[in-house]
Amino acid sequence: MLWEDSPANDGPIPLRTFHEYRKGIKEMFGVDIECDRSKNVYYVKNPEVLDSNKLAKWLLRKYSIPQDFATFNGMKDRILLEEIPMGRVFLDTAMEAMRTNAELRIDYQRYQDEQREEHLRTFTMQPYVLKVYNRRWYLLGFLKEDNDIRTIALDRVIDMEALPNKFEMPADFDARKYFANVVGVYVDKDLPVEKVRIRAYGAQTDYLRSSPLHKSQSEGNSKHGEYAEFSYNLCVTPELVSQLLGMGDTVEVLEPETLRGKMKEEVEKMKEIYK
Repeated sequence: MLWEDSPANDGPIPLRTFHEYRKGIKEMFGVDIECDRSKNVYYVKNPEVLDSNKLAKWLLRKYSIPQDFATFNGMKDRILLEEIPMGRVFLDTAMEAMRTNAELRIDYQRYQDEQREEHLRTFTMQPYVLKVYNRRWYLLGFLKEDNDIRTIALDRVIDMEALPNKFEMPADFDARKYFANVVGVYVDKDLPVEKVRIRAYGAQTDYLRSSPLHKSQSEGNSKHGEYAEFSYNLCVTPELVSQLLGMGDTVEVLEPETLRGKMKEEVEKMKEIYK
């Protein structure tokens, strides 16, 4: 058996524990582990789930990779994983609340004026979606006190508690559609979707080809070895501006003019700092 050959094997798994694991794997990953009575062996009945379900793949990595690497003492210093520094303490609570559709009571601290009392909030959230962006965990859900959908950063959560109250996930809510027109996690329903066109120079052209800024990316005019132009359908958000500024002089915004003007404004602010 693969378990017997695994370096993580430190002895037989008790039968009761094994069946608890089977049940947990079914609930979390949607993977059915069945017994072939004719051979008295267990097998994965629906392996296609792991090929088609991105969430299952992510969860498997989350719960297996660090532990697996730890069993290979000769490899632990040669495989470096990027850590998400904060917010993980409430990750399991949020995931369990999402699984059971339980409301959450959250004590939250905003960045601005952290010592001021009005920036400390306690609210009730119906958790919809977890998302990682720029090494931070975010939780999207319906915030009852605001009567609207909000996104919060888990590293700003002071305390989180699952409540006995249950909610129904809206049947028409689609997380991918919700974030479809933005880079990052900031969504403003009042912002229009605009055509954003940039020109990338040098090696940045190949980087954007291999790692698109957004799924709507399409390539236009280009001059081999010099530049390439890329277009997107996006809302112009602070996170988009931040991403483009991070590319420095390897990218130029061509349109819309409002975004080009915002980039100029931010560059001027930086020049003032470095005078």
